Amino acid sequence: MNKFVWGALLICCAVANPLWAAGPAPLVYDVDLNDRADDLFKVTLHVDGLKPENAVYQFASTAPGTYQVMDIGRFVRSFKAFDKKGKELATQQVSVNQWKIQQPEQVRQIKYQIAETWDTPVKQDVIYRMCGTSIEKDHALINGQGVFGFPQGMQASPLAVKISYPMEWTVGTALEKNKDGYYLADSYDRVVDSPILLGRLTRAETNVAGAAIEMYTYSKTNQVTSEQLLNSMQSMLQAAGQFLKKLPVKRYTFLYHFEDESWGAWEHSYSSEYIFKEVPFSPALAQTATSIAAHEFFHVVTPLNIHSELIQQFNFITPTPSAHLWLYEGVTEWANGAMRLRGGLTTLEDYCTELSQKVKIDQQLDTTYSLLKLALTCYTPEGQRQYGNIYNRGALVAGLLDIRLLELSGGKRGLREVINELTTTYGPNRPFSEKDFFAIFTQKTYPEIGDFFDRYVKNAEHLPLQEYFDKIGILYKPAIATGKKLPSLGMRIGPVSDTLRLRQVSEPLRQAGIQENDELISFDQQTVNPSSLPTLREKIRSLKAGDSYTVTVRRNGQPLTVNAAMQEIDEVNRYVFEPNQQATPQQFQLRERWQKNL
Repeated sequence: MNKFVWGALLICCAVANPLWAAGPAPLVYDVDLNDRADDLFKVTLHVDGLKPENAVYQFASTAPGTYQVMDIGRFVRSFKAFDKKGKELATQQVSVNQWKIQQPEQVRQIKYQIAETWDTPVKQDVIYRMCGTSIEKDHALINGQGVFGFPQGMQASPLAVKISYPMEWTVGTALEKNKDGYYLADSYDRVVDSPILLGRLTRAETNVAGAAIEMYTYSKTNQVTSEQLLNSMQSMLQAAGQFLKKLPVKRYTFLYHFEDESWGAWEHSYSSEYIFKEVPFSPALAQTATSIAAHEFFHVVTPLNIHSELIQQFNFITPTPSAHLWLYEGVTEWANGAMRLRGGLTTLEDYCTELSQKVKIDQQLDTTYSLLKLALTCYTPEGQRQYGNIYNRGALVAGLLDIRLLELSGGKRGLREVINELTTTYGPNRPFSEKDFFAIFTQKTYPEIGDFFDRYVKNAEHLPLQEYFDKIGILYKPAIATGKKLPSLGMRIGPVSDTLRLRQVSEPLRQAGIQENDELISFDQQTVNPSSLPTLREKIRSLKAGDSYTVTVRRNGQPLTVNAAMQEIDEVNRYVFEPNQQATPQQFQLRERWQKNL
């Protein structure tokens, strides 16, 4: 990469004057994307009137919805402050994410260079790509927390952003732009909540339930377009409009990035962003993109309209986790499936298959780890190891809550109806009480729901899947023998912390010396670890009954090597959901209510 020579770009604060007509913007940022060769964002903040309490310039330690440590200060490469005459003022880095300015009252400009996160290697806390930043020849990605900071005490101050970029580029973002080309945000939280994708993009738009839907797509070799994606999502978007009755936003933006890797998506209040590996557009890609988009789209309800005060103004310095991750992610994932079922986008049989998969994943993780504990530990390594289960156990618990509400209301009011009611009670600027929300939800519904929360959200009691789904005439069977035989290793292998551990060890392996919770070191003389688990599973699948294999385990710090042979077991289908063909009229009636928007 070429070295960047810092230019003497000193712009008078009068530049920002046209912004005042749109409302005061004490913080005005310029971002130069015309010089992109060194993978650095060049940022200039124009500011006047800083006070001693604003002397520390803060970069984000994390961001809402990521539940990961970011420490964006790690990517800052140059930080300087200047007075109105262009004279540099003394600054000092006082922590990984903080720079202190010695004479804040004299500051008129703060200039810094910050490296993109995608191509900047770090030894730990690698930032998810959909939450990071990127600069390339033909496009750039800005997630607000990865480029912008703020003077402490000014997180809630309005700000404006002017981006310099090649004239042939297109810009996709949920931020509004004024006549002078500045993107406006009412606070730092809003600019973090509004990613910006710029470059050689395609664009498409439609209208859903009174809301303007925009789609912007970067595709490295032009294999995917916004029009293709939007056309494939029309049915989902219409079903979402019916599920929510009315979208709580006037405008929503989808941002798609197709290049070399698939990472996932990140939800925002007025937009969502997706990072996928580029492949030719196909029905399979359309289905995957639509399914993920359905989940992210539902975040316009929670946490945009239903959230606690901890989310209202996020603590970017030392984040405090909210106890209601079950609502923000679990209910959202449930709504994704319920909307598709009720909108005719998936069959009841396919929906049952999705439920089976969620139970399977839940059973592979720590079933004693409650949703409340998961929420409160989500920023810790321990919580991160269980975090993915919020989309499985979290959605299952939301589904059970829906059935319980329907039962208690005589089929008149399920979870969808309660959530829509809460949307009218609260809103983007009216949070609920973090400590009181379980009681509030119970008060708005039925006393029995308080007991439900105690059992299945605050604690991790065994989920009553069979009991609850029987109420709507759907059978749940933990295991069904098929009558066929399958080769078996004789034990299960699963990740625990940074190790692979053995579970459900069969009697022949016990006799050979293997014990429960032994750490697996190697398989057939090949070292294994959690990252190589998919490859290991493929190797095991290639073995037949009677084939020999060797495992080396560690127990109490001592290695042990055992020779064993593949066993043969009965094939069993696990965690099966299926409609009960002998459902009673009462069960069938409640299932009919469950399958439609009330």
